[in-house]
Amino acid sequence: MGRFWRLVGTVVLALFSLLVLAQEEDDPVKEAEKQKKQLLEQSGGVLPSDLFVAQGEQLFKAKRGPKQASLEACDFGRGPGKLEGVVGRLPRYFFDTRRVEDLDSRIRSCMIRIQGFKPEEIKRSEVVAIAFYLASLSNEQPITITPVMPQEKRLYELGEKLFYLRAGPRDMSCATCHVSYVGRRAGVLPYSDLLKDKRVASHWPAFRYSNDQAWTMADRIRACYTVLGMPAPDFYSEPIIALTLFMNVQARGSKMDLPGFIR
Repeated sequence: MGRFWRLVGTVVLALFSLLVLAQEEDDPVKEAEKQKKQLLEQSGGVLPSDLFVAQGEQLFKAKRGPKQASLEACDFGRGPGKLEGVVGRLPRYFFDTRRVEDLDSRIRSCMIRIQGFKPEEIKRSEVVAIAFYLASLSNEQPITITPVMPQEKRLYELGEKLFYLRAGPRDMSCATCHVSYVGRRAGVLPYSDLLKDKRVASHWPAFRYSNDQAWTMADRIRACYTVLGMPAPDFYSEPIIALTLFMNVQARGSKMDLPGFIR
């Protein structure tokens, strides 16, 4: 715990002294790199995401829940104990749960099956922290996901439909912003191209320095639904997993920058 709290102190002091200017950069990635470099200089090489990674590692390795077990026996697609690069292989079908799962839902499933937690006992903040830890072990690894199983292909098709589905009071879809309006601005930064710019899907989970929050892809998707004026899908639900699968397939071949650091 001492290392974790030392990291907390370092980052809090760095964030307090860091003045983030809202600059109109043409490339959101370049802007994030500039802010990241500035924060690293202020904090002595520690990022806020490091706090979540440290917390997630503690949660992952601790014996917890009614079964007093750690998550080290959880299989994320490469076998129990094999964690490097797993983020780039998700979502995928798992035979033990008989469903396609993304990073978040797989963590949740293992907390239920291995540790004995009830679904209502699982804290979202803990799932996010564990996701950050696992993401750190996939940094600079490629996204290699390819839908093969029938269940994966079905969810990929659902994700594609949801991506282009215009709905809600504003009659908009994911594609409205991230295909039709690429380059246009709704605020400081222009819309990114989710189908051509592979960097977009390759940096989640990520720390958002604009609002000082740790988000996974599920949080990002839910936020977009809110912007469109539509009810957000539940965490760990099929629409979230389907959209994540569709977007990750578009990013196949890119190297992951994890945990991400974005606006």
